[in-house]
Amino acid sequence: MMSDIVGTRMISDGKTARQIFEEVMANPARSKFGFGDKLAVVNVDFQNAYTRIDEYKTAYETDPRQIGYANIISRLAREKGMPVIWTHVAYMDDASDAGVWGTRTDTSDSLQNIKYDSHRHAFDERCEIDAAADAIYTKRMPSAFFETPLQSLLVWHKVDTVVITGGSTSGCVRATAVDSLSRGYRTIVPIETCADKHESYHFANLTDLQLKYADVEPVQAVIDWLEAR
Repeated sequence: MMSDIVGTRMISDGKTARQIFEEVMANPARSKFGFGDKLAVVNVDFQNAYTRIDEYKTAYETDPRQIGYANIISRLAREKGMPVIWTHVAYMDDASDAGVWGTRTDTSDSLQNIKYDSHRHAFDERCEIDAAADAIYTKRMPSAFFETPLQSLLVWHKVDTVVITGGSTSGCVRATAVDSLSRGYRTIVPIETCADKHESYHFANLTDLQLKYADVEPVQAVIDWLEAR
């Protein structure tokens, strides 16, 4: 006689990723990690290659206010003496530092052909970066933690909470969030500050982050927390 099943066989119910996300957010099943005492804002890859939908096929937009929201929470964090970090990606002329990640295509739009100091590497001019106060890192792999000084910077500032913005939700934001949680940080992903090419990728990954690795919150929750400090 077959025993009762207490686990879950994979569900296929025809719901869209957006529907599932909205249901999860409306009926949270787990406690929040919450904010700690000091946060850092990590703005991931707000560079022309990924933000300028009028210029590059590789760019994408979800909420047109995305960069504006990232600017707001970055300004507030700066005013409260909390670190702000901006990352973007670029590679050597021979793309050897892209490793195997740069071997699947080789076109003018390919990842490994974003070169240092190129327009694709440059931050979107809408980003309000304080070059005297903010940390700026060029990364080569999805996570903002991988082979950058980010971890050391957070330790120095005694940060316990990491707020992650940028793109893509399913790629570098997700990778950064998983690494953040893995390093013991309370991790916050503000919904309106993330973007992806398709709503399916976007909402599926926000759902996964909310269920496992981060608090997925309206950006207003971050604004309110910072303004109350």
